[in-house]
Amino acid sequence: MNTDTVGHDGATLKVCVRDGGDANVRIRAHVRIFLIERPDAAHGPGQTDTQLPKRSGRPPSEQAVLTRIQVDERNTEDDGCVEFHHLQSGVYSACASVNEYEVCSQDSEYVKLQRDGCEALTLTMHTGFRVDTLVVNDQCELLPCSNLQSGKSFILRISHRKSLGKLALTINPGSAQLQGEPRELVTEGDADGHDGGNGIAFSGGNRATLRQLEYLANYSKAGTNVMHITGESPDGTSLMYRMENAAHEHVRRVGGDISVTLRRTGAEPTKDLPLWLVIRNSTNAMCYNNYERFMNHLLCGAADLRRQPLVPAPELVHNFHQLAKRRYLPYTDADAYRVLKIATEAFVMVNCGVLLEEFPFTEEDREYMLRKVGLSPELPRFWQEYLQQVNGTEDYVLPYLALIREKLKDVSIKTRLFDDPDQLPPRQYQDCTGILRSKLAAPCMMELIWSYWHEEGMLVQTLNAVTRRFQNVRVTSSRLDPLANFEVDPLRPLNNLLWAFVQDEQHRLSVVRRNYEYNHEYGLRLEGRAIGEMQAADARSKFLESFHNLLYRTIQFYRQDDNTTIVADGFPVLNALKEVHLILAEGAHNQFGDLPSTSRIEMLMQQWLLARPEFREFLPTRVMVAYPEPWMDRVDAMKRMQGWSDTNVLNFRDLGVFGEQLLLSIRYGNWAGVHDAAQGANWARFWRPEVQGYVHAYRAVSGVDLSAADNNARVNATLPSTLLRQRLAAQRMV
Repeated sequence: MNTDTVGHDGATLKVCVRDGGDANVRIRAHVRIFLIERPDAAHGPGQTDTQLPKRSGRPPSEQAVLTRIQVDERNTEDDGCVEFHHLQSGVYSACASVNEYEVCSQDSEYVKLQRDGCEALTLTMHTGFRVDTLVVNDQCELLPCSNLQSGKSFILRISHRKSLGKLALTINPGSAQLQGEPRELVTEGDADGHDGGNGIAFSGGNRATLRQLEYLANYSKAGTNVMHITGESPDGTSLMYRMENAAHEHVRRVGGDISVTLRRTGAEPTKDLPLWLVIRNSTNAMCYNNYERFMNHLLCGAADLRRQPLVPAPELVHNFHQLAKRRYLPYTDADAYRVLKIATEAFVMVNCGVLLEEFPFTEEDREYMLRKVGLSPELPRFWQEYLQQVNGTEDYVLPYLALIREKLKDVSIKTRLFDDPDQLPPRQYQDCTGILRSKLAAPCMMELIWSYWHEEGMLVQTLNAVTRRFQNVRVTSSRLDPLANFEVDPLRPLNNLLWAFVQDEQHRLSVVRRNYEYNHEYGLRLEGRAIGEMQAADARSKFLESFHNLLYRTIQFYRQDDNTTIVADGFPVLNALKEVHLILAEGAHNQFGDLPSTSRIEMLMQQWLLARPEFREFLPTRVMVAYPEPWMDRVDAMKRMQGWSDTNVLNFRDLGVFGEQLLLSIRYGNWAGVHDAAQGANWARFWRPEVQGYVHAYRAVSGVDLSAADNNARVNATLPSTLLRQRLAAQRMV
């Protein structure tokens, strides 16, 4: 090992060894890596040219001979890969060997490592390592066959390239029985397929001398069988092969009507079904398009509030007028912004707190439940039976909140926080301490994860860049300012709104404060220069792993549920729901009651400002992209101009919307006291569009597929901010 090439730049090279003929082969090879140097390169000792070597047009005698310097060597892991860390930048090649057989990377396969970079190199070995099952037909011909019958003998043939040398074979035949000693053969064949005899066609062009061992075997009973064959060499390298096949009973033909009908597993009605509709409808009511319709109605006189399902227009307007009497701004020329801020707060207040006992279920809700779960319950009756009454109030509350009230049964319930200052002293005083009735009877259906994903989607950063340019602050340190032509004339309403928005900065949540709350509630955090080093007192470090495990178990449930030959098991989903529910409950303290709604108000205002038509003049948006909300193309345009992530902001929006709905259903469901797998199955079926939408959007944003796990059934729990930073670095290298 040459220590001069290690520990300088911190680069990483991952070398994987694959078999060229069969994906079932796992190779544990001995890998050596080499640093490629040119003798005529103008470098000091231990340095190399970082350009990939190219063939010149000169005769071979005149071409510079490349020098290979061995840097490191080690064996691959069970997955066939090995990583070499702390390498200096330069051009590298690799060789892999199993016993006496070795392959090396060609000139076109050399990789170039940059400082602190990471590259991968794949070596293909044509080992010829195969396991085949063959039977003798009526013409005494030996033919491959995977459809075996129990009680009937077959030939188990194990082949490998002879140049590998003598391999010590270890055979775990499963339920198959091997009879006697094997017969050893040496034949010419294809290292990527089978030997050329017995009518078996070649699958590639890598001719080689093969060593073959043939065993006589049979299955004593029908069923699926998995064989594991390992060939070990004296130097510690090995080849592993896994083969799965099935043995069937002898087929007998029968007559008559033998038709079979397969149906999906039936769903069992559970009392918590209406809760999912309450959460879905309340979160949909707070979507941006409803918010924009309300703003247009209030500010411009538009009358399109028909699609707002939960709150009638008069109640929204009434709350706006009540807030307008109490909310003031301490600076001048901000009346338009004050109206925007008060109207947004009124919209969130009315749509966030849902009166549970009076929730209006519709025929559309019943039809949606029938499509997703396959049940059509009497929703109002189920809802009343699900809710519970607690001491101190006549209101009915969720079972989860009833348990919390039972823990605090010695504390009284009060109807208001404190009395209105304009009406002091009141006719009847209330205790200064107690549980707020509104928090039990009308909980706020809102999650901070909505704000987290919108912030990762660069919503806040986009408007920050605009406001900095509005104040004549250069947005970027580069010579060319992407917002150089951003000039908002004072004749436009946007000018005054941006002025007041900048003035109100001291009264908005800072990115640091939001980041600490993301960490407190979900164990998530942002990354960037504005964040600095976090010193969090409490974090939900296990949330991400538990939530991703729930999504993985739910996807597995869908695969079982779609298979009409399997009764899908809801217990893994139920157990994962309990785990996430308990973690979420631990973070429902301190700022949990107010920061999510405050953050939602501020980000809705930012979306509304970016959706203003004046921005079309300053940001080069793509008209032909059909964004569902008008602010999105502005954010994507700013991301392109600034060189930020090129992932579409729609995926971040979907993560925020779907993540909020899923977490609300987990937080407010009484999962700690549930032991019926049917409730977990119903939850999975109802939220299937949201679960699959979240999994897809997460893969589009981070590159991680939450529907897959590693060999130990562990999900990827890497922080999204880390994955986003890695993808951005890779994007900028292209």
